Parts: sequence; structure tokens; C-alpha cells
Amino acid sequence: MAIALKKVKINSKATQTILAFASLILLIIIFSILSPHFLSYHNINTILLATAVNGILAIGITFIIITGGIDLSVGTVMTFCSVMCAVFITNLGFPIIVGFFMAIVAGSLCGFANGTLIAKLKLPPFIATLGMMNVTRGLNLIISEIKPVYINAEGFYDIAVGMPAGIPNGVLILFLTAIIAAFVLSKTILGRYTFAIGSNEEAARLSGINTDRWKIGIYTMSGAFFGIAGVVMASRLSSAQPALGPGYEMDAIAAAVIGGASLSGGVGSILGTIIGAFIITVLTNGLRMLSVPQEWQMVVTGLIVIGAVYMDIVRRRIK
Repeated sequence: MAIALKKVKINSKATQTILAFASLILLIIIFSILSPHFLSYHNINTILLATAVNGILAIGITFIIITGGIDLSVGTVMTFCSVMCAVFITNLGFPIIVGFFMAIVAGSLCGFANGTLIAKLKLPPFIATLGMMNVTRGLNLIISEIKPVYINAEGFYDIAVGMPAGIPNGVLILFLTAIIAAFVLSKTILGRYTFAIGSNEEAARLSGINTDRWKIGIYTMSGAFFGIAGVVMASRLSSAQPALGPGYEMDAIAAAVIGGASLSGGVGSILGTIIGAFIITVLTNGLRMLSVPQEWQMVVTGLIVIGAVYMDIVRRRIK
């Protein structure tokens, strides 16, 4: 009986991933028919680069969603990491590697703060991360003095846009990040505890798991992913744009949910999240290629998020 249930669970997860991948292929076919330039080399690179940022953000938030939490500060934390990277490289004259490291540290600290507020002070994740969103949004403007911080260091632009392997480096960073995250989620104790906390936090606590400590660790690690995304974004733009950020959290959450992550916790996969990130980017890019106004693009994305959440509810009812 237990083996049968396990097979049903595996098949359900596989089916969700297959459906997401089929949806991605269908979108590509539709947009390639409607727009002859959709599959052009330049546009494909544009899609890949945009997905690199959204995908890394979505990977980070997947861990949080699996625990049953949420993070609304994704976009502004990413920008905060970009600003810190730019400040250390441009204003303070440090090497690129130091700027990259400081971006990851900045993201990790924001994640640590979110995790502490949620785990120790028992603030709802929605409230804690909403507060962090406003804090980092303000810090971005204060630190940058409300103006872009340009990064002219040699080689920095190539971090995301260089193509020695034939595809943008940002995409290689995305795939490397995804491989590491998939390994952590499926093969390490942190991954097992992530699912345990999301499935039943009280049961996990009673079984001897220090749920508060592990939850802080998960938010901290997710913040590190946001830091990597911040560096990739800064590299794409050759600058840190302090007003950038709001809105990215919706794309990241949508990518994770479309990929099969459940907002109630306990379910999710990195492969599904990557497919979901490509779906969001392809949809946005395709609508733009068809000259659909931006406000309608937002409407469509919002409807997809609502649909994905509803499908998650339906899946849970069936179980």
C-alpha cells in the first residue's frame, strides 16, 4: 500500500512537470506562428537572458514556498544586492569578485533577517517580507543617492552577456545554480527538512527537528540566490538601477507555482520551477513581440498566476 501511494505521488509530480513543459512548447509554437521574428537568434538570446534572472530568483523562492512560506521582498532584495555590488566595485574600487561576494552576503543577510522575523518573532511571512521589501527599497535609493550606479569594470558585462560557449553566461549561471539547488533539495538534510517543515511543521518539530533554525537557514540560502540574480541583472545593465525590483516577486512566485510548487507547502521541484520561469518569460516576450500593451501583459500574467494557484488547490483536493 505504501509503495502504491509513493508511485502515485511520483507520477503526480512527473505529470505536473510534463504538463508545464508541454505548455511551454505550445507557447513557443503559437508565438513562432504569430510572429516570424520570435525564433530569431537575437530574440532567443533575449528570452534566455531574461529567464536567467527570473529563473535564479524563482529557484530561491521555491525553497521558501516548499516550507509553506512566501517572500514578497524578492525583487527589491535583488536590487539591493545589485546596488551593493556596484558600490563595492565602482565607488570603493574593489575587484569584481569582491563585488560578487558582497552581493551574495547582502542577499543572505536579508534572508537571515526575514527568517529570524518569521521563525523567532513569529511574524507571518507575508508581513515580515513585506516589511523587508520596503526596507530594501528605501536602502536602494539612499545608498545609490537615487541615481544609477554604473559599473565599467572590465569583464563585468561578460558575467551575464558574454558567450564563450555559444549561449549567454547568465544562462550557464542559471543552469549551474539549478543543478546545485536540485542537489540540495533532493540529496541533503536541508532539502529533506525543507519538505518536512512544509508538509507538517508541528510534526517535524515534535520529531526533534529544530524548525526555527532550519527555517532561518532556508531563508538565508534563498537570499544568497537573490544575490546571484542581482549580480546577473547588474551585469546585463552594466549598472545598478535603484528603482528596479518591484514586480519581480510576482514572476518568481508564478514560475514556482506553475512548475508545481504548492503554496500550502511540502511540494515543489527545481526542474518544474525552471520550466515555469521559461513559460513566464516566453509569454511576456511573445506578447511584446505581438505589440500587446504592457498593461495587458500584466493582466495576462496575473490571470496565469490565479489559474496556477487554483490548479494547486484542485490538486490538493484530489489528494
